[in-house]
Amino acid sequence: MARPLRVEYPGAYYHVINRGNAGENIFIDERDREKFLEYLAKGIERFITRIHTYCFMSNHYHLLIETPQANLSVAIQWLNVSYSVYFNKRHRRRGHLFQGRFKAILLDANEYLILLSRYIHLNPVRAKIVTHPLEYSWSSYPVFAGKRQKPDWLTTETVLSYFGEEKKEAIANYKSYVEKVNRETMEDPNKNLIGGFILGGTGFVNWVKDKFLSTKNDEKEIPQLKKLKPKVTLKTIIQSVCDEFGYREEQVKMRGRKDNKERAIAIYLARDLSGVSCKDLGAFFDGISGAAITMKYNQMNTELMRNKKLSDKIATLKKKLLNI
Repeated sequence: MARPLRVEYPGAYYHVINRGNAGENIFIDERDREKFLEYLAKGIERFITRIHTYCFMSNHYHLLIETPQANLSVAIQWLNVSYSVYFNKRHRRRGHLFQGRFKAILLDANEYLILLSRYIHLNPVRAKIVTHPLEYSWSSYPVFAGKRQKPDWLTTETVLSYFGEEKKEAIANYKSYVEKVNRETMEDPNKNLIGGFILGGTGFVNWVKDKFLSTKNDEKEIPQLKKLKPKVTLKTIIQSVCDEFGYREEQVKMRGRKDNKERAIAIYLARDLSGVSCKDLGAFFDGISGAAITMKYNQMNTELMRNKKLSDKIATLKKKLLNI
């Protein structure tokens, strides 16, 4: 099974969703939800995370979480394991409580934090469990609406700061934002996902690509990389190699010359940055097979691990090609 792509850095915001295995309930009664809240509070203290919004449904939960210390995976894994042990023991069951790995959507907080907060708080209404979000006790909305005391571990200030400087004004404006929206036409922010796990504008998405994804290679294990890695045209790559080493295009593309290091570098960069299939790259590089492209790519990877000078040169070329 392909593992989910996780991008973690200090100060990142995520919409985390986790569901019960095979759609089963993860909360049976109020005691279960209270225990989950206990673990959530302990995890916030232990991993120095911040919860901006939450909602617990019967068979899944939602969290809007910020990670000042770039530790989302360990924090959520600890929460899930701790609660699973409690739940299985209390309800005398065995096996996995949650359905595989949790989903974590990386988001541009400036653009999507309040949209997702509203969307999460209205989840029980959309599910027709209640007719008004204040009727649902197991979300953070009653706190945001000023109807329930705020626990120390819940961070409401960031979301409310978008709605006014004074607390009362911010609460009133946020209530209006949530309660007066047309729920029939309200768009699910997650429809705008890029690569299956990023919510943000072009600038944010490009920053994530350049900062965290441009050096990753394992597209087979992490399918999202194929869509997210920055794409560079073959013409640009060949021209860059020619400029760097003083070669002509046909010398770089044509097979046959022994120890053609520049051709090997061009194949490596094309395989890594162009997004073109190995089969098509083989046709481009004078009619070799897709398997040969993969072999030459792996050979160059091996050489780069032992040749620091060449590794530094290719890293510089990559930065020029990616404009970073």
